[in-house]
Amino acid sequence: MSAELAGDPVAALRRIGFLLERSREPTYRVKAFRGAAAVLAGLPEGELAERVAAGTLQELQGIGDKTAGAILQAARGETPDYLAKLEEGADQPVTAGGAKLRASLRGDLHTHSDWSDGGSPIDEMARTARDLGHEYVVLTDHSPRLTVANGLSPERLLKQLDVVAALNEELAPFRILTGIEVDILDDGSLDQTDELLARLDVVVASVHSKLKMAHDAMTVRMCTAIANPHTDVLGHCTGRLVTGGRGTRGESQFDPELV
Repeated sequence: MSAELAGDPVAALRRIGFLLERSREPTYRVKAFRGAAAVLAGLPEGELAERVAAGTLQELQGIGDKTAGAILQAARGETPDYLAKLEEGADQPVTAGGAKLRASLRGDLHTHSDWSDGGSPIDEMARTARDLGHEYVVLTDHSPRLTVANGLSPERLLKQLDVVAALNEELAPFRILTGIEVDILDDGSLDQTDELLARLDVVVASVHSKLKMAHDAMTVRMCTAIANPHTDVLGHCTGRLVTGGRGTRGESQFDPELV
């Protein structure tokens, strides 16, 4: 893959962003390369070559040391060192069973875009999913209460629905299904209006706060959320963190049989 991107700085930056996101690297790194790609893609014809020759890439807002280095190498027809290192870690053989399973996948039911705490724009996510052979992707950005994840207010969610509608016209027959990962509030109610939830294709309801709530109270909280007619999926109900940069966390206590 790397050799194919030599000579195309925009494609190289997007590939780096993709591999960083797939490796679950911090979102700010993903956004740095995605953002740099967007800056280059918006330049007038010929300006990139002029800036490469003049050494003025970093005068562009959104281009830093690492992204500039990758751009320069790609512009010279080389595979950026940053990309080559990521490709080494990504180049894992797929077993026969894995290949069969991979071929059966039709879509992704839980994704976050850069509208909330994801690292990629909606259109790029959709095109990547399509290029992977998927038929659809469900967009499930966070709801308002999760401010740390830039959760979508009702107004922002409405705007997102318009963006998705336009992209679906452009990318058909591939389809972006509208959705949300909505917070389950302390009393089991959902953190978005019924009117908006009713308009969405998929509603994932998840607990993100008070994960150590008492067993019986958490059971009631989850069951109340599940009973909501808009809820389609109960997200990460154990609340555990097994690995990753945020450390580990034990599971929430509730009655799994009842839930």
